[in-house]
Amino acid sequence: MAAKLAAIFFSMILVNNYVLVKFLGICPFLGVSKRLDSAVGMSLAVTAVMALATAVTWPLEQLLERFDLVYLQTIVFILVIAVLVQLLELFLRKFIPPLYVSLGVYLPLITTNCAVLGVVLLNTQNNYNFLESVVYGFTGGVGFTLAIVLFASVRERLEFADYPKAFEGFAICLVAAALFALAFMGFSGMKIM
Repeated sequence: MAAKLAAIFFSMILVNNYVLVKFLGICPFLGVSKRLDSAVGMSLAVTAVMALATAVTWPLEQLLERFDLVYLQTIVFILVIAVLVQLLELFLRKFIPPLYVSLGVYLPLITTNCAVLGVVLLNTQNNYNFLESVVYGFTGGVGFTLAIVLFASVRERLEFADYPKAFEGFAICLVAAALFALAFMGFSGMKIM
């Protein structure tokens, strides 16, 4: 059991990283990675939502299967994610106002973040038990955190870099993101599971 959990852990962080390998969650990855502090805040919020969403949707999936209502799966999962994001937004507004302000419009967009929906949908396809599901969701968020924090640190350094005028603005950001994705694709040769 511990070996399978470790395989899920490393697979979701490196080999099957949602942002850099599966290309899910690109909007907050590119939008919030301008500053390291907002990238860390967003990544922690996404990780919390991913972990909680998998913990809540796993038993709901079991109920849907039991009552032959699997066709409602996506709707139920989106509702669960929306409720969790609203609770997270209320929590941040009350207890961490600077982070709430710095995340701005990207915080409610976690509801429509395809990485969060992807983790709960792919979780059901993998037939994991409850513990494996939570580890899968949490480490999907850790992989998101790794990607966005590394990318934010590079984007902060790019502000002072010297590159051709044609690459100014968002173009250099896309080039850097492509290089990150290529680097993470190198892990795809690893056989973890």
